[in-house]
Amino acid sequence: MRVNIYYGGRGLIDDPTIFVMERITKVLEELRVTVERYNLYEEKSNIAVLPKTLKEADGVILAASVEWLGIGGYLQQFLDSCWLYGDKEKIAHIYMLPVVMATTYGEREAEYNLIHAWEMLGGVPSEGLCAYVDNHVEFETNAEYNLMIEKKTENFYRTISKKMTAFPNSSMQVKKKVLRGSTLSLTPQESEQLSAYVSNDNYVRKQKEDIEELASLFKGMLGEKEPPDDYIRILRENFNPLDGLKAIFRIDVKDEAASLIIDINENEMNCYWGSAEHADVTARVESAVFLDILHGGRTFQSAFMSGDLSAQGNFKILRNFDTMFRFPAEDRENEI
Repeated sequence: MRVNIYYGGRGLIDDPTIFVMERITKVLEELRVTVERYNLYEEKSNIAVLPKTLKEADGVILAASVEWLGIGGYLQQFLDSCWLYGDKEKIAHIYMLPVVMATTYGEREAEYNLIHAWEMLGGVPSEGLCAYVDNHVEFETNAEYNLMIEKKTENFYRTISKKMTAFPNSSMQVKKKVLRGSTLSLTPQESEQLSAYVSNDNYVRKQKEDIEELASLFKGMLGEKEPPDDYIRILRENFNPLDGLKAIFRIDVKDEAASLIIDINENEMNCYWGSAEHADVTARVESAVFLDILHGGRTFQSAFMSGDLSAQGNFKILRNFDTMFRFPAEDRENEI
């Protein structure tokens, strides 16, 4: 027998959910059950492919920590991935034990949400284990609470061993008649392959770049105006490198509906219209204001302070913009 535990908390040392999971694991291992635990906060970049780990599982434990509202984002993402990519035929034979420990109000609602979600997926939920924990030390040292955890775990083991049948519920009818999964007719194997692509950051980035390239091509075919190259020329002509500085600026020019990327690597600068997911500074500005900066009418910093330019990111790097680019004041009639 194999049981997988999916933990949706943040891994805090005083999280009572961790203590409960460890007690459950100990009991199951004494019953010669193979237990595999997945900390979703450690697997956050691979959550989309985790449904494939259900293939060998006879039972699962969905463990949530309620810190302010609901089951938390990681566990919700996992359930979303099960809905999108999971093998529903396999899930239909998997028993689920919800474990919810709350340090605030809402443990019952969170438990219900887990049960309801698993029913929608077609799986078989069992009686859950939930509690409000005010003091985790008192909770962990309480002998009666420990005994209750052990009994719940043993009952879950019996449920799986005997393959107990659950009464039919209305959620399955709602799923058949109202809810719809993916509109694509995919086999479980194809869904698993798709989820692997979704979790691959390089693949997703490449797809975005291809889409942007196609969009640019169609703009040209439709005769749409491309952003002017004079912005790039002025920036290159007035670049003064700073030793050791590596930074990426993304300037979203609103009325051009395009982003100007300034990629600085010490003495080198690459400037182009496009996108950058991990910019150190992202700014939004109207073209008239940006032109005023390029012509030396005002500085980048003064435009930000006046509110004509909005920015977010590393403000230490933002302040270096005016040092790296020194634009001489020009005749205001020389427009780009």
